[in-house]
Amino acid sequence: MKTLILIPARAGSKGLPGKNVKILGDKPLISYSMEFASRICKPGDRVCITTNDEDVMSIAQATGYPVDFKRPEHLATDTAGSYDVMLHALQFFRDHGEEYDRLLLLQPTSPFRTVDDYEKMEAIFDESCDMVVSVRIAKDNPYFNLFEETEDGYLRMSKELAYQTRQQSPPVYAYNGSIYIIRVASLLKSPLSGFQNIRKFVMPEERSVDIDTMKDWLIAEYYLKEIVNENS
Repeated sequence: MKTLILIPARAGSKGLPGKNVKILGDKPLISYSMEFASRICKPGDRVCITTNDEDVMSIAQATGYPVDFKRPEHLATDTAGSYDVMLHALQFFRDHGEEYDRLLLLQPTSPFRTVDDYEKMEAIFDESCDMVVSVRIAKDNPYFNLFEETEDGYLRMSKELAYQTRQQSPPVYAYNGSIYIIRVASLLKSPLSGFQNIRKFVMPEERSVDIDTMKDWLIAEYYLKEIVNENS
């Protein structure tokens, strides 16, 4: 199957300005995703950096990735969704005679994914799947400690079947933003929220860092030091 490996990196983050090109360890944050893409890219695949950020473009070109297009500004606002960004990239390559079976979405804010993670996800992606997505086990649980407010202003458990302890509660999962393996045919019919057949791959907390704020950045620096220490 031919895969479009898409790394979305718009300019203008408000939570942490310039985060995609901010130096984490010894390189820009986005370089972690670019280097990962180069390790898993197969013949027939293509790596695409979709960005409106001139600094990201310079880093991509210096790394050896051509920038196929500059993302339109209407797809680089705070309100622009990833669905339209993915469709735009697919349409660009379709217009240039290139069709893909899968889209692999790699958000640059998740620097700690591994090739082993990806290979295990590939192994469970089959004809029945709309998507295989990386997740983390959520700390908060609608069966135990998540509530919704009623019309009369009182809190009620989000799930009717409440449990006495977290350990008794069914596990729930949250997307960690790291790896999305998406069937293009499914994506052309519906955004991710409309997918019916999604399989999960659970990643540990230390590889589920999704950088959006300075607090997230400091956590990433901590885990990076741990990784360096483990490998030294």
